Amino acid sequence: MNKNYILYSIIWVLILIIGVWATCILMSNKWMSMDMDNMNMWNGMSMWAETFEGYNQAMADHCVTMAEMAGCEPYNELRNKNASGNPMKTDTSFMDIDPATLPDARKVETVELKDGDSYKMEVSLVKKEIGNDTVTMLAYNWSVPGPILKAPTGSKVNLEFTNNVEWLETTLHPHWLRGDYTMDGVPKDMGGTQDVMSTWDSFTYELEFPDTWVFWYHPHVREDMQQELGLYGNFIAEPSSADFYNPVTTESTIVLDDILIENNKIANLSADFANYAIMGRFWNTMLVNGETDFKLQANVWDVQRLYLTNVANTRVFNFAIPGAKMKLVGWDIGKYEKETFIDSIIIAPAERYIVEVYFPNNWTFDIQNSKPESASKLWSVIVSDKNSWADNTKIITAFNNLRTNNDVILDIDTYRQYFNAPIDKKIDLDIDMWGMNMNMMGEEDEHDGIEWEDTMVQMNKIHTSAMLDWKIIEPSTGKSNMDISWNFKVWDIVKVRIQNKADGDHPMQHPIHFHGQRFLVLDENWTKSNNLVWKDTVLVKKGEYVDILIDMSNPGQWMAHCHIAEHLSSRMMMNFTVSE
Repeated sequence: MNKNYILYSIIWVLILIIGVWATCILMSNKWMSMDMDNMNMWNGMSMWAETFEGYNQAMADHCVTMAEMAGCEPYNELRNKNASGNPMKTDTSFMDIDPATLPDARKVETVELKDGDSYKMEVSLVKKEIGNDTVTMLAYNWSVPGPILKAPTGSKVNLEFTNNVEWLETTLHPHWLRGDYTMDGVPKDMGGTQDVMSTWDSFTYELEFPDTWVFWYHPHVREDMQQELGLYGNFIAEPSSADFYNPVTTESTIVLDDILIENNKIANLSADFANYAIMGRFWNTMLVNGETDFKLQANVWDVQRLYLTNVANTRVFNFAIPGAKMKLVGWDIGKYEKETFIDSIIIAPAERYIVEVYFPNNWTFDIQNSKPESASKLWSVIVSDKNSWADNTKIITAFNNLRTNNDVILDIDTYRQYFNAPIDKKIDLDIDMWGMNMNMMGEEDEHDGIEWEDTMVQMNKIHTSAMLDWKIIEPSTGKSNMDISWNFKVWDIVKVRIQNKADGDHPMQHPIHFHGQRFLVLDENWTKSNNLVWKDTVLVKKGEYVDILIDMSNPGQWMAHCHIAEHLSSRMMMNFTVSE
């Protein structure tokens, strides 16, 4: 044999051995520097996590993208377990309590408060009838929704709040009451000022009502769980002038929600992390004012004012009452420049609308969720004939007159000089699936940039907030979420473009909420707004942008975030400061 050949062979073997050895050292260092929680979930799971008898790495890889395939169940459970670092908890401790041992949920109260009043509110556990099932729920003052608290515009009240639920940590967030930031209910780990309230803790919220409108309250700790289980309610700031609204026959508060009932109970919720973290929860049972069989009462020729609030974790509603005549009065924080007649209104999570509805006939009207492909009946309006045209003539005449709100126009006039100014800040909305591309997933129920239903239930269910990051990204710096820090002065007027990326791992709509400040929506995807209104939450559809003009008038430490509860629990939030 040629001696040179033998020598060359030995040299190549040595080179190969040295190369493998060096590669192993480099990869070992790389793996040690990576976040092990991320590595546990994806390719190479068997290198990092415990497995089970019959475990197959190729099957594990396949189940990442085909989670609904038969045989993937143990792989999905293992991925969830290793994402959290603990065995997967499917129930929170208080949810194990037999509802038969709990007090019945009470009827929702309307509480009239005066300037300087104090009111006690407690978080408690109740049993509640949802359809034919009796379930354990969380409640404010033993009702779902919590009490409707009314106070005069310009008043201040003290809300003496106590957490009476074992194993629960919570706060109370007065959603867009323009008050002191230390009363905003945002925990310190979200950039706020409040210590999370453990069992038996109390805190007095000093609330201000500077703006006439309908607002709401909810927790700012694990909203995906606590809000889902019933912690929400309305504030109403009453107008100081008699002609602020049109005259109506009566008014009603309508709280829209959905909830998932499985095997006669509320579907399992994890104590450690949010599940359904990709799309958020779309549930199978629709609720209005906490009821499945809600019926609104009216008389023929009535005009009713409806205060609408969407408290669902994810679901966007398209509210309609076919056969009735509906007028759009205002949105989120106040009245539009001009009233308009509408057939339906799209309402995203956290948004509020005020509409007036005229009932011309004495029959039963359907309240519908009018989605693009189908309209589903949710509830009913029962209209009796106990009325007369003469009694309501002035009210009907006022309803048919589309008011121009000169006070609103005059207020907004101050800001028109900024409408065509350059963009001050830009943020993008995206998701990081930690190395996995999800853009291949079907979205058959998506229309006009909105996912109306969950079309990939199992895939959505197994992905938790421990397995992905929903992101607000500042493109100018590359920073995202809590690494973003904006600083403004009081009375700064800031123009922000929010771009919802269409080419991410799972693009979908996001309702973006700014705490403490009001804004105008100027432009939605090249469509200029021609009827302005002050807002605090804006729905940014898939692949579209929205330009908003923020009135930075309220000093403090504030946050902005997606109001899909599972996305917030997946860290889709940022902070900003307004200094005096």
